[in-house]
Amino acid sequence: MAEITLLSRHQAKPGFVFGYLGAAPACRPCPFRNACLTLEAGHQYRVERVRPVEHPCALQEVPAAVVEVAPQPRSLVVESGAAIEGSSVEVGRYPCARMDCPNWSICAGPALNGKSRFRVVGVSSEKAVCLIGRNLKRVEAL
Repeated sequence: MAEITLLSRHQAKPGFVFGYLGAAPACRPCPFRNACLTLEAGHQYRVERVRPVEHPCALQEVPAAVVEVAPQPRSLVVESGAAIEGSSVEVGRYPCARMDCPNWSICAGPALNGKSRFRVVGVSSEKAVCLIGRNLKRVEAL
């Protein structure tokens, strides 16, 4: 069964990939929040199908279209011992100020919001670079 949410009509195109960050304060009183806020914060999704229905949205300046989405794998770095295909890992921002690290955006950057649970669907065979010496591997996760 497809997951349903609402997106701006400008974003509601098959193939569009987005990261769901969670509910905004403007969403609390919305009568459509139960249809819109069904995704997992911190995860990425791809629009599979756009339905011919639109609703007003307090967050957008244009009506929001009803879309069917599918989870999209995203690159993350995890401790090497947790990098097992099929395993479940909890990932959050690691406190690191080395913004020059090639993996900073998927290890400590703003793309990660709080702690989220992911399922590992692929593991890189090589160790991930860490400029502060952590033993990490790059994984693809849902």
